[in-house]
Amino acid sequence: MGADISYVWTRKGWLYLAAVIDLFARRVVGWATSDRLHKELGLSALRRAIVVRCPSAGLIHHADRGSQYCSIEYQAELRNRGILISMSGKGNCYNNAMVETFFKTLKAEFVWRTVFQTRAEATTAIGRYIDGFYNPLRRHSALTFISTLQFERQAA
Repeated sequence: MGADISYVWTRKGWLYLAAVIDLFARRVVGWATSDRLHKELGLSALRRAIVVRCPSAGLIHHADRGSQYCSIEYQAELRNRGILISMSGKGNCYNNAMVETFFKTLKAEFVWRTVFQTRAEATTAIGRYIDGFYNPLRRHSALTFISTLQFERQAA
């Protein structure tokens, strides 16, 4: 799993988006939004991912060294589930390339083409993009041009 946080501009101010991605299938398995950049944002996305994936002990969770991922609560959630913690080297964005690529795709295909009036509008629209398009329909060149859900079905 890879995790990171990005931001989206709305006419009411910034909306922060935390995402957790299954690196095998490139599927967004957890996401959350907030008007503030705090540890609960990352925790909410992580908890959604855990519910979706029900990971067994030994899963590796990779994130940067942001305060949300270094927080005692976030680290404890990972340890309590037997999830191994991996963190990027200081200032090295390449260690989390798949999550950064997802954010670039989301913004290029959707966010930069849209003017969001409110954070609630942006949250709803981003949810539709992730759960209604990105995971079930969007084709990925790295997955032989099939969607993340199709790739998972084939792998199972």
